[in-house]
Amino acid sequence: MPNRTVLISGASIAGPALAFWLSRCGYAVTVVERAPDLRLGGQAVDFKGEVHRKVLERMGILDEVHRRQTGKTDLLIVDERDRHVATIPGEFIGGDVEILRGDLTEILYERTVDSCEYLFGDSVTALVDTESGVEVTFEKSDARRFDLVFGADGIHSAVRRHRFGPEEDFVRFLGYYYAVVGSTDAVSEAAPDKERATGLMYNEPGRMAVVGGPKAPELFVFASDAIEYDRGDTTEQRRLLATAYADAGWRVPRLLEHLDDAPDFYLDSIARVETDAYTAGRVALLGDAAYGNTLGGFGTGLALVGAYVLAGELAAADGDHRVAFGRYDEQMHRYAKIARKGSAGPFLAPKSATRIRLRNWTFKSRTLFGLMMKLTDSFATDIDLHDYPALRSAGRPGNVDHP
Repeated sequence: MPNRTVLISGASIAGPALAFWLSRCGYAVTVVERAPDLRLGGQAVDFKGEVHRKVLERMGILDEVHRRQTGKTDLLIVDERDRHVATIPGEFIGGDVEILRGDLTEILYERTVDSCEYLFGDSVTALVDTESGVEVTFEKSDARRFDLVFGADGIHSAVRRHRFGPEEDFVRFLGYYYAVVGSTDAVSEAAPDKERATGLMYNEPGRMAVVGGPKAPELFVFASDAIEYDRGDTTEQRRLLATAYADAGWRVPRLLEHLDDAPDFYLDSIARVETDAYTAGRVALLGDAAYGNTLGGFGTGLALVGAYVLAGELAAADGDHRVAFGRYDEQMHRYAKIARKGSAGPFLAPKSATRIRLRNWTFKSRTLFGLMMKLTDSFATDIDLHDYPALRSAGRPGNVDHP
């Protein structure tokens, strides 16, 4: 089989999912992750529709995802006095099954750690893509050569930057920032029986704050011009969030008082990846690196479907990346069209009181809500998911010699 050695950059969801399939097919898989260890925090993610269910079934993890799922969480939209204005049903924000991102990452890691090499606390610093392989330079590890390289390292992908071009050529800022504050541990402990829960959502023009529920202990979304800041400096980022909400009402002042004590904090722009091709030479992108649209609601499903299609096409082409990459590009570009549409920012944090009222009214109308649910269903299932015989017949992952 050609192209036996592969490098995957990113150990969140898309990377380990691809590692799962490729290791089953006999590839020697190395996964490099910038974080020092597995990142188990983060928001809840969800799956929706028959296509997502099939991929989870074929991976053999559907039952485990259901076992570790969160409960459905209804978001109660409230005004400054905590008066109930409208409700965003858990079925809209949580799909058919919802699970904490860290729990899903752990499930995928457990099924790949014995068959794949993981390099934590390291990252790709250079790529030289040739006819015969890809020479990869790492920040800490010795340089190595791989037959294929895959970028599953998020919307700020290093692999995309080194092989395709600078981030500004592919990532479009959509006028909003978001912040996830606090640990998900308390959320998991608060609803161990997985019963239906509620969170509170508050809006002012151009700003949103959510408290409670597994989507995030605290979630903030705010409109802004582009801000220059150090993505590695969380102290600076906490100050940016505090400044953005300095005069906000409701419970926000109390939330900001504890901002510096929050055990987990993440701030980033709401942005969209725009590219006509997910592959170049011996390098391919998947997950948010390829079709990211922040808070768009389809990222995790796209990541797992993309990993399945990419591995399946490589198996069907007997490892010929030129054939497989072309088929992957064609299928996923069509399926990922939802990631190229709109932005979650104007929906979550409308910029005027009138638009906030119109958004709320949408969830009071059964007709409009039904139409929105049908639309999201159609996006989630809009792919002819192939049943790749080579993946179905592949053996369980086993230890593979690495270079």
